[in-house]
Formats: sequence, C-alpha cells, structure tokens
Amino acid sequence: MAIDKPPGWMLAPVSWQKTQRNLQAAIESAVAAGDFWASSRNLKFLRHVHRLDAETSGILLFAKSQGAMETFSKLFESRKMEKVYLAVVIGRPKESEWVSRLKLATNPRRPGRMKVDRFGGKDSETRFRALETRGKFSLVEARPITGRTHQIRVHLAEDGVPVAGDTLYGNQAGDLPMALRAVELVYMDPFTKRRVEIHAPVEQFLEEFGFGPNRF
Repeated sequence: MAIDKPPGWMLAPVSWQKTQRNLQAAIESAVAAGDFWASSRNLKFLRHVHRLDAETSGILLFAKSQGAMETFSKLFESRKMEKVYLAVVIGRPKESEWVSRLKLATNPRRPGRMKVDRFGGKDSETRFRALETRGKFSLVEARPITGRTHQIRVHLAEDGVPVAGDTLYGNQAGDLPMALRAVELVYMDPFTKRRVEIHAPVEQFLEEFGFGPNRF
C-alpha cells in the first residue's frame, strides 16, 4: 500500500513517544482500534518499508504482512527500487545534470544531522537534473541510488544549492516549508513480476514555489 505522506509526520520507533506525530505509532493504534479506514480494508498489519524525513512529503510504501515487509525491504536494499524526488533549491545549479557521490556519516557534534566524511563515511550517490529556475529558486529532479539519511539534502547543500526551507543544512529561517517531495517509485513487483509505477501529485507542490503545474 502506498500513501501520500504529508510533511510533519515522523517515522520513529513506535516506543518513541516524544511526539504526537509518530506516523507508525498512529497507524498501529488505528489498526488495533479497528478504525474504519483500516477495518474496511481488512488490515491487521501495516508497516512502512522505507523512510522519508519528517518534513519530506510524498510517496511512502507500506507492507500489509511481515512476509511482504521482508521482501520489499530487500528490494530497497538491493537498489532495485527507482526513486524520484523533486526539490526546490535556493540558487541556480552550476550544471544542468550532475552526480554527487560524497560519502556520508553521522555528525557526532550535531546529533540528528549528517556530514560529509570522505574517509569514514558510507558510499552515497544521487543523480540530479536541473529543470527550471524562477527568481531565487530552482526546481531540481533527484534520483537517489543509495538511501542514506538526509542524503539528497546534504548533497544539494554541499553543491551550493540547499533545499528551500531546510533549517538543518541550509542555514535558513523556518519561514518556508521544506521543499522536498517524493514523487515516483518504480519497481518490479517481487510477487506478480509486473512493473509497478507509483506517482504522487505535484501541482500544489510546484505552485507553492511559483513553478507551473506542467514542469515535471
């Protein structure tokens, strides 16, 4: 099952109760309570297969059984899941297409953040394509090949075009929503062996930053 995750919902362990916007905890509570949206689909199990940052919106895939959970997790780990994001960045990219392979590691001096670590970091790769520039904003397509924490955000910030609204890596005030959206997943279904394409709507996201609805 795929949902269009709104910004502001965290994907934290169910036991972590320091926020009321723990998406997995809310879902499990609703399933256990027999809420209509869950009972009408006969859902007994629903768990996210991959992660999106709390302020990132867009496609989030869930498994409806433990077996499906394990199978789809392997699909992500094997890098056979094509992922596409749209990002609105501050500034104009230096190139129309580029690839970032900066290695990433946790930042011990700043908990919850990642840093570039060329020697001790994990391999990371994101492919970027500049789509359009309007004033101080540019629209960029991002295709992450690996799935490191905050990967797209760090790579863009290191390239001099931080994601608009990114207060962690962009040195910005929090007056803008973070402009990063997961818009496409493409994969071969491991059970049916059929190609699956999932697309999220983009019109509202684009218009919020002054881009036309047909730019992607």
